[in-house]
Amino acid sequence: MEFIAVAVYVAILFAIAFFSMKKTKTLNAFFLGDRKIGPWVSAFAYGTTYFSAVMFIGYAGKIGWGFGLSALWVVIGNAFLGSYLAWKILARPTREMTARLGTMTLPGFLEKRYQSKGLKVVSALIIFIFLVPYSASVYMGLSYFFEMVFGIEYIYALAFMAVITAIYLVMGGYFAVTLTDFVQGLIMIFGVFVLIFCVVNSPQVGGFGNVIPALSSVDPQLVAPVGPPGAVALFSLVILTSLGPWGLPQMLQKFYSIRNENVIRTATLVTTGFALLMAFGAYFTGSLSRLFFSSLAEVGNNVDRIMPTIISQTVPDVVAVLLLLLIMAASMSTLASLVLVSSSSIAVDLLQTVRPQTDQKTSVLVMRILCIIFIGFSLYLAIKPNVILNLMAFSWGAVAGAFIGPYLAGLFYKKATKAGAWAGMLTGTLFCSVFSYLFPDSIPLVGSLAMILSILVVPIVSALTRQLPEEHINYVFAYKDSLSLNTQKAFSSK
Repeated sequence: MEFIAVAVYVAILFAIAFFSMKKTKTLNAFFLGDRKIGPWVSAFAYGTTYFSAVMFIGYAGKIGWGFGLSALWVVIGNAFLGSYLAWKILARPTREMTARLGTMTLPGFLEKRYQSKGLKVVSALIIFIFLVPYSASVYMGLSYFFEMVFGIEYIYALAFMAVITAIYLVMGGYFAVTLTDFVQGLIMIFGVFVLIFCVVNSPQVGGFGNVIPALSSVDPQLVAPVGPPGAVALFSLVILTSLGPWGLPQMLQKFYSIRNENVIRTATLVTTGFALLMAFGAYFTGSLSRLFFSSLAEVGNNVDRIMPTIISQTVPDVVAVLLLLLIMAASMSTLASLVLVSSSSIAVDLLQTVRPQTDQKTSVLVMRILCIIFIGFSLYLAIKPNVILNLMAFSWGAVAGAFIGPYLAGLFYKKATKAGAWAGMLTGTLFCSVFSYLFPDSIPLVGSLAMILSILVVPIVSALTRQLPEEHINYVFAYKDSLSLNTQKAFSSK
């Protein structure tokens, strides 16, 4: 039964990819869908990229086990900060400024905003190198699920997912990704409702009304506002997973591709609702894990096996197939965005810097080849014994730490300088890389601090260094002046 369902699902992906292949002749079409993506598709593209097997398998299990019900603070952060405020604050200026500057990528934006080809080259390398661990963590989460629930050996599940991702993405590009994201988003919504229902009504839990008494009987701290590991550990996870999307290129790409600013209001509401449901389903289920296991020894002392084991114990085979499709849908969307953004960092940013005369056809071909190379690197890392949470936290911290400061200052702070952008980018990346190596058990905290430092360093260094030419700044921020003028006219006419 499960193999038939997976086969049908994969066939649908390939059909969409084949259809989309005819629409991806140019680099802009392959990477951004010609900037013609509507509100619902944009919202689902953002949401399905945000939530993957890393959250459902790695994060939900480890955080739920450690923090109990206080893991729901992460749900609030993901929905409000990571989704609602991200769209409310970032979507409009990102779409307007990148369209005005004629940029398709985050490295391209940094180059045009700060007049620095060096920023473009280094940021492209950071994206390609540091997103590999995140991609590997997604492959690991999905492969654990295949292995635990369906008995498919880890390495075979890993290889299967890699082949599927490569074929589907190389054929269809971003247009295929957005179309399948919508289908995958619907599967995820239905699947999460079923997951919550099955787990809550299992004999181990005994219904919603029994959740708090049952957890209290195990450990009263599991129902406290802040779980046993403490406030610092908890809120570093909230910051990492909620503020992180503000500096991740695969998330910001969704703002580049929207059709126009009229899309934003609807997409903001849809994304927020989607995030609230997905995060609640994952972290609430994870918070119940102590009701299923008395110790981690029951899952081989591997927190990444908590969620797959709960699912295998609580749901019928038919429902397990649905949850398989849920986690596949979440993971495929995330993987597609990661591979696209990473390959574009070389094909769009580096190649066109070294060889500006490269034509569109060659760029698209190179990007397709790089998609396969990036997947290969991710597979190599996924074979190594790692904890999913640490891989993903390191990747988010290093990449978001590099870009969140220069990106936010580039959008909103006219006095941000090239030196300030360099300082913010290098501080975030180096801080995360060095301290993650020195303190591997504190990677989420290190990643959160890297992002905060990046935001603080840019304006401080900018205040001490040479400003960019006034003509350039006026050109970059001209869209804001036109928006203000339009607003004034609207009010004066009433």
